Order: sequence, then C-alpha cells, then structure tokens
Amino acid sequence: MKKFKWLLAMAVMAGCAFYSTALTVNEDEIKSTGSEVVEFNSYSGPHALIESAASITDIGGNLGRQVAIDLNQAGAYGLNTKYTVVHAIDTSDDKKMDADILFINEDATVDHITNLRRIISGYLMEAYGYNAGDASTIATFITVYNAVYRQNLSVFNSKYKSVVTRNLTEEDCGLSTNWSDWPGNTQIVIPLFDMNSSLSAVDTSVISDKKVIASIKEEDDLGVDERKNLADIKQREATEYSNKAQEAAQTAAQQNKQLAQQQATSDKAAQTATQAAAQAAANPNDEDLQKKAQEAKAVAEAEKKKTEEQKQQTEEAQKAAEKAQTVADKKLAESTSERTEIAKDKQKLLSQALAAEQDRNATVGLVIADEKKQLYTLAKIDSTTGKIISQSPVKVIRGRTILPVSEKAGSKSKTVGFIAVCGETTGANSAVRLCYIDSSSLEITAESNEIVYENSVLVEEGGYYYCVIKSGNSFYVAKYDGSLNLIQKSSVAVKKDTPITVTDKGIIATNSTNKVILLNGETLAAISQ
Repeated sequence: MKKFKWLLAMAVMAGCAFYSTALTVNEDEIKSTGSEVVEFNSYSGPHALIESAASITDIGGNLGRQVAIDLNQAGAYGLNTKYTVVHAIDTSDDKKMDADILFINEDATVDHITNLRRIISGYLMEAYGYNAGDASTIATFITVYNAVYRQNLSVFNSKYKSVVTRNLTEEDCGLSTNWSDWPGNTQIVIPLFDMNSSLSAVDTSVISDKKVIASIKEEDDLGVDERKNLADIKQREATEYSNKAQEAAQTAAQQNKQLAQQQATSDKAAQTATQAAAQAAANPNDEDLQKKAQEAKAVAEAEKKKTEEQKQQTEEAQKAAEKAQTVADKKLAESTSERTEIAKDKQKLLSQALAAEQDRNATVGLVIADEKKQLYTLAKIDSTTGKIISQSPVKVIRGRTILPVSEKAGSKSKTVGFIAVCGETTGANSAVRLCYIDSSSLEITAESNEIVYENSVLVEEGGYYYCVIKSGNSFYVAKYDGSLNLIQKSSVAVKKDTPITVTDKGIIATNSTNKVILLNGETLAAISQ
C-alpha cells in the first residue's frame, strides 16, 4: 500500500491537540485565472457486487463518527482501510485554511461519482452535523472543486496551512475525472471554516469559486439545482452570522458599560494611591502612612489590570461582531449574485427546452467511447444537421451491437430502449452484464443478474434476446425477455465465442468440445450434440 505523507505529518499534528474556540480561516476565495470544464468519467456498467446507497453513505459516516469524538484533535482515521481521513488542523497559524483530507486507498472499489459523493455526504453528516440535503450539495461542490484543482499543488500550498499541505503530493492532490485513477491516487481536500457550525464547517465560498461555478455550468442543466441549493445554504449562513454579529454586538455593548464602570473604579484607586503617596512622601517617618501608600498603590495596580482585561474583552467582542458581520455580508452577497445568475440560466434552459420540443428530428446510434478497449456509447444525433445532441453516460457498450426494444403506441411501434452487452473486466467491482438502456435518458435502467461473456454475440428473435453467459468456469447460451429476465439457459456448456443462430428448427451453437449442436428453441435443451 502506498505510504501517505500524513504518516510523516502526525508528529506536527500531535502538537496541535486541543482548543475550544471556533475554527476560522482566511476568508478570501481562491482566485480564478480561467475555467476548467470537469466531466466525470464514472464506470457506468454493471457491477460484480451491488451495495445499497445507505451502506455506501455509511462508509463516510463511519469515518465522520471517529472524527466527531473530538473535533479539536488533529489526527488520521481509518488507517489500513479502503478510505482514510486526515483531520488537519493547527491553531498556531490563523492566516491559512485547515482542512480534512479524504484518501481513496488502493483497494477501494468506488467507481462512480454519485457513490463518491455519498461517501463524502455521510462523512459531513456524522462529523459536523450537516443534514442530508446540505451534505449532498456540499459533497457535489467538493468533488468539482477537487477536480478543478487536480494536481495543482501550488494552489493548495498558497491557501492551506502546512499541516494540510504536507499530506499532499503533486501527482495525487485533488480528484481525477476518471474513476480508474481514483484508487491509491486521490487526496480530496475539504476546506474547513467553522467546525462549530453545521452550516459552515466547510468553507462554501472556497468550494464554489469562479472556476468551480464555471465548470458546474457546463452540465446540460447548467447545474441550476445544485447551484440553487448552495445559494440557499449561503443565505442561511448569512442569517446565522448576522445573528452572531448581533449577539456579539450586544455583548460588546455590555462589556463597554462594564469597562466604563471599571475605568471609574480604576481612576478613583489611582487618585487615592497618588494622595497616599504624597502624604507618605511628606511624612517619611510615619510607618502607617507608608503602609497605606503601599496598599493604595497595590489596589490601584490591581484595578488598572482589571481595566486592561476588561478593555481587551470589550475589543474582542467588538472584533467578533465585526468579523461575524463581514461573513454575513459576504455570504449574502454571494447568494444574491448567484441567484441572479441562476435566474438567467433558467430562462436559457426554458428557451432550449422549447427549441428541443420543436425539433424532434433525432436519431440514436453507436459512437466510439474508447477505441483501444473497443468500448462504445450511444449518441443522439440531429438528423437534419448531423450534430450530436447528447451522449449517453454509458461508455462501456461492447461488441458494437445494440438491439432496440419497441412497444406499440396505437397502430405504430415506438423504440423505448436498447439492449446491449455492457461493462468492463478491469475494475475491482466492475462486471459485464446484459443491460437495458432507456431511449430517452440513454442511461441503464435494468441489467441481467447473470454475468455475460465480455465478447459474447447478441442476437434478437421474436422479442427474445440471446447471448453467452458465464456460470462458474463454464459458458452457456442464455435466453432473455425484453425486461432482462432469464427465461432459459442451455442444458449443455458451449464455447464462449460460439455464434448463436436462431432458426425455426432450433438454435445452432458450438458446444464446449467444439461440436456443432442444435438447441430446442423453447427449452434450450440439446437436440443433438
């Protein structure tokens, strides 16, 4: 397993153990110098092991619960597991940001951006008390932020404390847009702002800088929903910090009254000490006057110290009020600005939707996704211009074959989906299965329970679909309906590369001993061997 730099950083972390004040950092946003278009290439095919959304979310939740035991204690959690979090905080530096760093270790199996975001959401909920909706939104922005600044260590060095950056490397910092790069090569930085707030534990301004917003707006829906959700969070942050500013201002006012009273007491004590000192100076042999002068001086010095302490408390309360109000103003300005842009983008989406409704001249076909691996994807193409309208997220179609699934609409038939052999064999949790791809969304909506041979032929006849499946170390001809329910599998094993020919007399294939066989069309039992 790769040795992370956080192992080296623990000695420094140990010196930053406990503190009770809110964690705050430099409020300046990361400055953007351009736009980065982030398009995550997730594994979109079948999986060997399917986990529930709840169990995936709890991967992060488990890490979060460990960190939440003492948020003021720096440390590393989840060592020697598939995912590790370094809680990198240091109170000795108040000019740069603290952060949590999520490492995706070499034996991790996460291969889709949705599941990675679930892990991050679970972590945020358990570590900092975010509700599920807010955690989901912030997790989305965290992933895009880390993809935008992938392998840009200079950006992280300029904004984060050394306790954070000593855990990062140039080659692994941030998040690759390709899922196959994630295991063992990922250091997701989560900028921290105020750990005492379930709204502001993560710095929402940093994870939504100009480059991040520009990237999110490259989505087909312009990222409107997620941007609106973050704008709502910032609106609530503004309210929260405005309330904090008012409370701090009231405290400052009260402290100021106490300061005035203390100052008066201190002035009186100083005056008394001055008079006592004068009397003592005039009567150097009077021991009582000398003692009274010393006592008066001690009282005056004590009262002066109290005044200085009261003054410091008053100044701190005033600064807290000003700082909280600055945050409130910043969050409100960002929320208002983003809502204005969202309104413009909603109008743009409406115009696009109307244009799409008027132009239905679209056709669907296969295009190359990965020429080296011989993987393909579906694309909607405008039949009048030849331009691609949209592409399927499923980029692992095999065999250059898709078979349409139709249903009757009155007297006409309409294609509602496609069946194809989909998947990869390289990922830790990837698999090859028969998949149903919706004709509208071009996404997988169903898949076979059985593993399909990666180079299997795919044949359709009479509304049934035939391919070669793997069972144990053997291969069989399988017959599926349009919903990918297995109807039958051959009674005898076949060559994995067998052709499948469906005739009215039966199905012709080649058995495992390389002999041509005829299978019964209904039962797939061998008629001849």
